[in-house]
Amino acid sequence: MAEMPYRSQIPTNAELLNPTLAAIRSLGGSATIAEIGNRVTADLGLPEDVTQIPHGKGSQTELAYRLGWARTLLKYYDVLDNSARGVWSFTPKGETIETVDPGEVVSFAQDRNRRRVDGGTPAPATQPADFPDEEAGSWREILMGTLLNISAASFERLCSRLLREAGFVEVEVTGRPGDGGIDGRGLIRLSGLVSFSVVFQCKRYSGSVGPGEVQAFQGAVQGQADRGMFLTTGTFTRSARQAATRPGAVPIDLIDGELLLDKLKELGLGVKVTPRTVEDVEVETDWFNAI
Repeated sequence: MAEMPYRSQIPTNAELLNPTLAAIRSLGGSATIAEIGNRVTADLGLPEDVTQIPHGKGSQTELAYRLGWARTLLKYYDVLDNSARGVWSFTPKGETIETVDPGEVVSFAQDRNRRRVDGGTPAPATQPADFPDEEAGSWREILMGTLLNISAASFERLCSRLLREAGFVEVEVTGRPGDGGIDGRGLIRLSGLVSFSVVFQCKRYSGSVGPGEVQAFQGAVQGQADRGMFLTTGTFTRSARQAATRPGAVPIDLIDGELLLDKLKELGLGVKVTPRTVEDVEVETDWFNAI
């Protein structure tokens, strides 16, 4: 019997700092969260059974969670910054260094959090008060739990609504026994001129989707549409992502749980965002000392 993977086999937040920097540098100085994760996984040679270890009850993996912390620590240290679109890049300070001292970065972040003031109580060092919304947050856990508890038919209707809101037309749910996993179809028009037919499969699932399921869906899509879309509340293994773009097969766009949550929030589907101003209060002790 094969040994079960353990969280101890995943690099710690601190151990992922320099691999994160190296990944972004190798990708040209900027990268999405997914690109960083894929490059770090490849650079460190992490096996698939380790990279798919879940974090908590949601769809996020433990590796993705720790990489999120690594990016956050590097942002605190002013070597990385992220745009509203989730693209991470070097700051001017980051452009000038190759590596960081992990211990120094962690200590800097802990000191920073101790200086933060929230109602007179210092923010705990274990949970940054301004942890980026796309990295973590209770709303994601609540939303994922809600999606996992609705019926399969409701999830199919939700996916069709999401596609309509995203610009698809002629969307219909067509799932029926023996359809090879096709739950619906629609058209996407580019610039209002060129159209592509797309069939989609919806899988309300808390685990990982493997290459076999993607390949089976590709077989069902063949001759039915220009491309396919696989939406799931779970994750896709590395080999599943490779299968989705293998030469000679119908291309399949993969929408995992994390991306699904982001799109629901972006489109305002069941997620209400209330803009608010958050003060970042930091006491400048040097100023007082110099007065």
